[in-house]
Amino acid sequence: MAEPARLRRAPAAVASGVRTRLELGPLLFVTGTLLVILAGTMLVPMLADLAVGHPDWEVFLVSAALTAFIGAALVLANRGARFEALTTRQIFLLTTLVWTTLSAFSAIPLALCGLELSLADAVFEAVSGITTTGSTVITGLDTAPPGILLWRALLQWLGGIGIIVTAVAILPVLSVGGMQLFRSESSDRSEKVLPRSAQIASAIGWLYVSLTLACLLVYWSLGMSMFDAAAHAMTTVATGGYSTHDASIGYFASPEIEWAAVLFMAAGGIPFVLYLQVLRGRAGLLWRDVQVRWYLAVLVGASLLLAAWLVREHGTSPLEALRSAAFTATSIMTGTGYASTDYGQWGTFPIILLFFLKCVGGCTGSTTGGIKIFRFVVLYQVARIQMGRLVQPSGVFRMTFNGRPIAEDTAISVMAFFFLFALSFTLVAGLLAALGLDYITAMSASVTALANVGPGLGPIIGPAGHFGDLPEAAKWVLSLAMLLGRLELFTVLVLLTPLFWRS
Repeated sequence: MAEPARLRRAPAAVASGVRTRLELGPLLFVTGTLLVILAGTMLVPMLADLAVGHPDWEVFLVSAALTAFIGAALVLANRGARFEALTTRQIFLLTTLVWTTLSAFSAIPLALCGLELSLADAVFEAVSGITTTGSTVITGLDTAPPGILLWRALLQWLGGIGIIVTAVAILPVLSVGGMQLFRSESSDRSEKVLPRSAQIASAIGWLYVSLTLACLLVYWSLGMSMFDAAAHAMTTVATGGYSTHDASIGYFASPEIEWAAVLFMAAGGIPFVLYLQVLRGRAGLLWRDVQVRWYLAVLVGASLLLAAWLVREHGTSPLEALRSAAFTATSIMTGTGYASTDYGQWGTFPIILLFFLKCVGGCTGSTTGGIKIFRFVVLYQVARIQMGRLVQPSGVFRMTFNGRPIAEDTAISVMAFFFLFALSFTLVAGLLAALGLDYITAMSASVTALANVGPGLGPIIGPAGHFGDLPEAAKWVLSLAMLLGRLELFTVLVLLTPLFWRS
């Protein structure tokens, strides 16, 4: 796809050093519109609390009124803004502004509710929800009011569809971390079937809703209550992992529910644009996609390795071992974060393997977190070409992805992303260690936040623990890290460069 003229003009402006006015009106209008939608969503948990007579319904009513007032004010104040095609700088700023603003307003009900959360706790829980990370500071979920439980699930569900739209429609245009490759592989192909981006977003939205309803019905048929089924369906398809019980999926003690969760978690890790192709009779594209093949290969391979370990080292029966291994591997790799058992007690090898899966993540264009499979595919191609050139210096080698050539700037962008991920991981882990966290907790919390996974490792934030006991400052650091990871690093970090504001 040819770059839009507005993007081609940007380098000239930078080179000339000309300062151009950054028009904020359209950005504030869009942000205000989304705040009004968020306010409408708050009425759902309000009704849930009102139905059982819990006083927290007033909290959601006040939160919705405040959010709607500010959102409407932004819309009205900027309704006369010029809405030509947004510049690259505006899209960078809009993406970060939307995610941070929605996170902040999503924290209002959590800060005002009867759970008596601190401001740091409320923001952490909201950011973890909307980024579908799934880390939590809340205990006593089994006795928590239904409104809060439903609000947490709704946050992850809304965040899941937001992640897909961001990955499909926004980040590829910005060429963030090699995302321009995903644009040529998925968005272009979809636009030939559904020419307008609005149609693509609408089709993905209906697909997302349909998958959620299917998951709800499956959970309900397997013994969950309708409330539990609805909440878990939203957090499963969104690969978020918030549960209505402290024991997570393990509360239900049902192998059938765990296998159902494996199926829908794995489905959430596949690019949704490929599902559209399947529905249009092009099912072969799903299996021929190299990203999907790598994703399934890593997922199946890790599950088998963990199952073999459980059979050999713990004497677990093969079927039970396979179920526990598949559930845990899928939950961690997709960034869902559900737990059916304390895998921290499995031994050193499983911990190392799960730590690796946290980093890998699922496919781009899905609801998962992590570095993303497609970047590992590109990195493999770079390594393959480099080794080929060492053996045959005069040979001609070509990097490909799904049969298409990979541009040199795409490979550089992917390698830069790996460097920034490693650097961000080191800095966040270092900050957490400086705040008093032990080595395992600091390291796993850092990668958990940046990869948007959920539980960490160790006795404090592992599958049997929670993040509530961490220092307040550590929660703020992790909240920022979760947003940084969800926005693919570049989108936020580019705002810190003087060149961005000088263009």
